[in-house]
Amino acid sequence: MHGHLTPPKPDEELNVTFIDKEGEEHNFQVAQGDNLLDIAQSEELEMEGACGGSCACSTCHVIVESDDMFEKMDEPDDDENDMLDLAFGLTETSRLGCQVKMSKALDGLRVKLPSMTRNLQASDFSGAKKS
Repeated sequence: MHGHLTPPKPDEELNVTFIDKEGEEHNFQVAQGDNLLDIAQSEELEMEGACGGSCACSTCHVIVESDDMFEKMDEPDDDENDMLDLAFGLTETSRLGCQVKMSKALDGLRVKLPSMTRNLQASDFSGAKKS
């Protein structure tokens, strides 16, 4: 799985920094349109993505470090918000990595990986009866 992303073209590199659970920073140059889940997995960072990036779990939960950068992102849709509600350690600037695509506006993005993730998937709730 390592390195399955198309490298950015010269002079079109976007910078993204992941801060792992230990507080270590990992800086990458990526292409426009790459999503954070694919970037993390191609660089072998600890981001699960149990549902394969289909916005049906919360294991690729990231915390955007800067409010300004968070404001530049597209609003999360209803599906993403539903999954974020299940995320461990939810914050005001939480997003799902599979839903955040890199763009020029997000060049320099810094995201933290939460200390834990919950693997709750949408399928865990469909048709569940309350007793």
